[in-house]
Amino acid sequence: MKALQSILFGVALREVVGSTQMQVNDIQIDSRKVNVGGVFVAISGVQVDGHEFITIAIEKGATVIVCEHLPENIVNGITYLVVENAQEAVAIMAHQFYNEASTKVKLVGVTGTNGKTTVATLLFKLFSELGYKCGLISTVQNQIGEQIIPSTHTTPDAIQLNALLDKMVQENCTHVFMECSSHAIHQHRITGLQFAGGAFTNITHDHLDYHKTFEEYVSVKKAFFDHLPSTAFALSNLDDKNGANMLLDTKARRLTYALHAPANYKGKILENQLTGLVMLVNDIEVHCRLIGTFNAYNFLAVYGIAVQLGEVSEKVLITLSALTGAEGRFDYIISSTNIIGIVDYAHTPDALENVLTTIAKLRKGDEDVITVVGCGGDRDKTKRPIMAQVACDLSTKVFLTSDNPRSENPDTILNDMEQGLTSAAKRKYIKIADRKEAIKAAISIAKAGDIILVAGKGHEKYQEVKGVKTHFDDKEQLQNLFKEFEK
Repeated sequence: MKALQSILFGVALREVVGSTQMQVNDIQIDSRKVNVGGVFVAISGVQVDGHEFITIAIEKGATVIVCEHLPENIVNGITYLVVENAQEAVAIMAHQFYNEASTKVKLVGVTGTNGKTTVATLLFKLFSELGYKCGLISTVQNQIGEQIIPSTHTTPDAIQLNALLDKMVQENCTHVFMECSSHAIHQHRITGLQFAGGAFTNITHDHLDYHKTFEEYVSVKKAFFDHLPSTAFALSNLDDKNGANMLLDTKARRLTYALHAPANYKGKILENQLTGLVMLVNDIEVHCRLIGTFNAYNFLAVYGIAVQLGEVSEKVLITLSALTGAEGRFDYIISSTNIIGIVDYAHTPDALENVLTTIAKLRKGDEDVITVVGCGGDRDKTKRPIMAQVACDLSTKVFLTSDNPRSENPDTILNDMEQGLTSAAKRKYIKIADRKEAIKAAISIAKAGDIILVAGKGHEKYQEVKGVKTHFDDKEQLQNLFKEFEK
């Protein structure tokens, strides 16, 4: 329970109706979760307007309503707080309600299109190995020490996020590593948090269904760095064409990493094999278990962050060299018939190109590269033909299939992927809407030494078709189907 006035510091109030001299039990943005004596914040969302549920929230016991415009019917005894932006207001209020938890840990945010999960996960593993109790907030899972908490979004909503951070503080975590998605930045889910530092991985074609233009997508990512305090560090990938741009207006210490450009943390790939990378990192030779050029960047980002957090560079490199990446990121298995299966979360054109380019470098001869890939439903449609073209350009054979169709017809998505393919690409692919059957077909044509990439879902353990989620695990499917063909 907190005094209402104590959690309003920093909230831009346009109008107050009623008293602010009261105690409140909690804060909610979902009217179904409102408790007696709580605060209900009406968010004007993309699909639902929380203002329509103010009456229900009051009936359930809310005593304070935060809104962007007053409802027609004002109820006596209820306090109404009118704000310019309810998403921003709830984030500031939640931070204060949950004891400003982010100020009590070293909180590092990782943003970018690709690599966020791997960087955050590696940081969590690294600092755990270095003896710290850590928190992880990622697409794959949230974690407090060894306790795993399932994840539903890349970044939880502001209330869940601050509650989770508060729990991490109570569990004696000293470091928290968090993915910061563009949605979370734009929707103010991370507003009010105090970051010790932030890192930028890269930015490519993604989420244009939400951000509408690539320029807006870039500016949202940049906003994360613009709001970092002078006490924090900002680490950016200088090889990305927007890497320098991310640092332009930040108050934080500006630091860079790169494989090609001059940078504070400089890497050079000496060997890139299925057994891992051999790199020079600031002129020190390092062997690591990560695979591919994209992971060389991830390695450098983690190294730079660790050093900025005060760790000894040599110890960081020794510990980091033994770690593996996140689940579903270049996750590979080899069948008894020597067919290599790789599962990767690549769901953008750039990520798919990175993975397939890495596979091409790992080939020792004329092995076929067979790619199974789809595109998500109810999401950015413009990337569908690009994904298909990238797959066809860099693979011997391609099976276009379903990813998570959600509410869309799978055949419509596959037809979108076909549009604009070159005549050469059209000779390389087959459409099989059923994902399991597509993986099975890929295995059926593979021979010893061939590489099968199953892209798009990575760590996900479900498939959503017509709005219904059922269990589906790409790696599990590969393992089971490999066994079937071995009989």
